[in-house]
Amino acid sequence: MAAVSSSSSQIHSSTANLDAINDRKREIRQHEVAIEELNNLASSRSVYVKKGNIFFRTSTEKATTSEKRQLDAAKKKMQNHSTKTRFLDTEPLSTIAHAISYSNRASLLRAFHEQNGYHSSSLSMNGCQGDPNIPVQTIETRSLLPVLTPELASDSLYSAISNLKSNPPPSSSGIIRIEVPIEQEIEAIEWLQSQQPAGPHQQKLPRFFFSGRRTSNGPDFFIDYSNGNINGSPTTPLSPDLISVAGIGAAVYFRHFRPFSFNDWRSIKRFLSRSCPLIRAYGAIRFDAKADISPEWEPFGSFYFVVPQVEFDELQGKSLLAANIAWDDALSQPWLVAIDSLQSTLEQVSFVISSADEQVPKTSVRGNILNIPDEKHWDGAVKRALQIIRSSSSALTKVVLARSSRIFTTCDIDPLAWLACLQVEGDNAYQFLLQPPDAAAFIGNTPEQLFHRRKLNICSEALAGTRARCGSRALDHRTEVDLLSSPKDDLEFVIVRDCIRKKLEALVVDPQKAIRKLPRVQHLYAHLKGQLKSEDDEFDILSSLHPSPAVCGFPIDDARCLIAEIEKFDRGMYAGPIGWFGGEEAEFAVGIRSALVNQGLGAFIYAGTGIVEGSNPSSEWEELELKIMQFSKLLRLEVPFLDSVVKSGNPPPPPIECVRLTNEFSTSSDLMHCKSSEDVNHSTNQERKKTF
Repeated sequence: MAAVSSSSSQIHSSTANLDAINDRKREIRQHEVAIEELNNLASSRSVYVKKGNIFFRTSTEKATTSEKRQLDAAKKKMQNHSTKTRFLDTEPLSTIAHAISYSNRASLLRAFHEQNGYHSSSLSMNGCQGDPNIPVQTIETRSLLPVLTPELASDSLYSAISNLKSNPPPSSSGIIRIEVPIEQEIEAIEWLQSQQPAGPHQQKLPRFFFSGRRTSNGPDFFIDYSNGNINGSPTTPLSPDLISVAGIGAAVYFRHFRPFSFNDWRSIKRFLSRSCPLIRAYGAIRFDAKADISPEWEPFGSFYFVVPQVEFDELQGKSLLAANIAWDDALSQPWLVAIDSLQSTLEQVSFVISSADEQVPKTSVRGNILNIPDEKHWDGAVKRALQIIRSSSSALTKVVLARSSRIFTTCDIDPLAWLACLQVEGDNAYQFLLQPPDAAAFIGNTPEQLFHRRKLNICSEALAGTRARCGSRALDHRTEVDLLSSPKDDLEFVIVRDCIRKKLEALVVDPQKAIRKLPRVQHLYAHLKGQLKSEDDEFDILSSLHPSPAVCGFPIDDARCLIAEIEKFDRGMYAGPIGWFGGEEAEFAVGIRSALVNQGLGAFIYAGTGIVEGSNPSSEWEELELKIMQFSKLLRLEVPFLDSVVKSGNPPPPPIECVRLTNEFSTSSDLMHCKSSEDVNHSTNQERKKTF
């Protein structure tokens, strides 16, 4: 009895400690918001004056009474948290001055965050705070001589950065990329896995991974591989051999809690150039920026993009190590602060690359799954949606309802280990990882392209309807025919295809219905392409294509309102755009087949299904199970995980012993009584290579 009492006391104690930590994080988050509000206001009304080694930010006009109150409140909050940040009010009623030695600014901010146990991307600049109408003054790529190994590449990079520090550019804003070719092909994900977690006194850096897609439907329509032209024009394709990209740190990031706007897009584009195609901003946008943000998604804001400080590019037959330095005096990140921050990040980078199997031990996984909604409430949600679809007073013809599956495990899951396992099923799909500092990692293996723009050429896809892959060719073909002839699936597909077709102008071909086969599932599919009138139409295309009927429904506004009414969880970046912007190219996938993973968090796995006339709640539930199988199978496989020890003070839910996945899976659906298709279309490492 005493032991039980002691255990109960420990649980209550740990719960109290956890509550205290969460309260502290909320307090620090409020402080961060205050700083962001201060920077947003002051940067729009200020210029910078350099005196010695001090940068003064001084107002260009008198502040209003309301603004002075905001600034005073923000300064008071900052001063309450740290005495190391100071404000110099040279003209208390009419000017705002913020002074920090630029050589010490990064170390002061790092000390502040370490003192408070919180790490953020505040050591780099938020590009959303700049003037979107003023391009940076310098955009440049410097290529060094090829070397044989990553270690030699790091030596070349260190030397080039030291020389650059001694010979700074004359401009007050810009971005410079330094890249070193490596004459061996190294997987970008292995480089990222080789980076050790930050120590207790190191900043936790943001990281990302993005892999392009090799389609089985033929080469990218932009590229005529027979003569090296794009759409018949004598233009060389932009990096056609780029396979995947990984990065850590943030030379500049872009995040806000308001919806992604045209000015935010312009803020990103001011750091990009046609002449530097590999300087790219990678990131994601929420499915619904107007919905409340839950705690697990808060670090992502309404959108989050990053130009990495250190980047590793995997190419066909070779690799590339690169560093990006971004600075802007108007954003409190002058040249020396930027290059010092880069050197600090490089100190945390490992250039000894080992395979995934050598990095962490394999261990079994024990865990439970909590579905929101559960099957009973799902049944009610689908019936409610069908009732509205059948109503004569409603224009709704389709709504996509989703489910969040919360995974509780007795060990911490390494998101990179999961992502590496997903690459086995990576044929015809994009793989991605996006992780702000001190946040969960958003990972996925999505087959769906939102759009791909190269110059004025643009393409998109319609994807709808789902069936399982089957072990024999005959059974797989029979399932394919069933999908093609299903009236319910055809209705769902036509809604998606026709909606996208109306939004893309000057279509070149009629988008015919076809089948796209993935290792575990197959979908109805159509490829659509068109041409923009101007490259500035890129933002309009992104805004009009997202959310598509494939992940929301139709009409869009009606479907979004019903989703907000029915779903009881935050989709976050799930089903939102994820990809990258470049100087004259951009590519975005739809963030489906995805999960949010972090140490101590377990994972949230997301899946959705389209509800139209003819939908059946139990069949749609089985489709959800099929779609999350690429994740749920990892709970039954021996795969690499980190820290496979139950954390003290955090009792896990009652665990289920998980076993190795067998060669068969089954559900109650006749169409899903198939053997695992890992023996069908199973890609080798070379076959999975794709370019973007």
